[in-house]
Amino acid sequence: MTEILRSLSRLQDWRNMLDFALVAIIFYGVLRLFRGTQAVQLVRGILVIALLILAVNQTFQLTAFSWLLSNSTTVVLVALPVIFQPELRRALERVGRTAPLLMRRADNTDAQRLVNEVVKAVEQLSKRRHGALIVFESTTGLGEYISQGILLNADITSELLLTIFAPNTALHDGAVIISNNRIAAAGCILPLTQRTLSDSQMGTRHRAAIGLSEAVDALTIVVSEETGTISAARSGRIVRVDTDLLRSVLSEFYK
Repeated sequence: MTEILRSLSRLQDWRNMLDFALVAIIFYGVLRLFRGTQAVQLVRGILVIALLILAVNQTFQLTAFSWLLSNSTTVVLVALPVIFQPELRRALERVGRTAPLLMRRADNTDAQRLVNEVVKAVEQLSKRRHGALIVFESTTGLGEYISQGILLNADITSELLLTIFAPNTALHDGAVIISNNRIAAAGCILPLTQRTLSDSQMGTRHRAAIGLSEAVDALTIVVSEETGTISAARSGRIVRVDTDLLRSVLSEFYK
């Protein structure tokens, strides 16, 4: 009988450890999902307030205060999705993305030709200081952005990209979206990041590239109209690249 009680005690300890670990993982996952966004400050504030309220309630056992908390739960559960709508959408998109083993792979020959044409166009755009914004669709579909632009469904050529981003043309201010190894649309409007950029030379195109990368897993290439510099944005980060590094980035993206 004593051995049975000891076994049950160890089992209970194991369950408590698992319970604590799961709660810690959930909190860590929530903070990681919201990291780098304005919502992370709200999440921290909510957690601090929730812990303070729990501590006060457990310490003083206030009857009216407990009643208020129990009847406010539904309101809070309804309000949180409204407050964190953009971040929750991004989190659900991440969870719903297709696993890497199930992703559709591009043909090596087509991918290499695509990379060559894009790099050739970006190099010329950079030399001419013609601003450009080129988006490469990954596992998350970009249908909502494609539908808002001018549908092309055209082969990718450097000449076409140079024509689209030529100054004073109808489509040069928007983004080109490449989907299924073709130019799906041009003149597309992308969401702007709400973050403050540390580099003063980064303009609206860079904000759009970062904004899209915060929402989906696409790769975006930016050519600055002011300086001619080339940048690549993904997963909320943006870095400057030269044409050699750009070729490597695109080749790795299509592997």
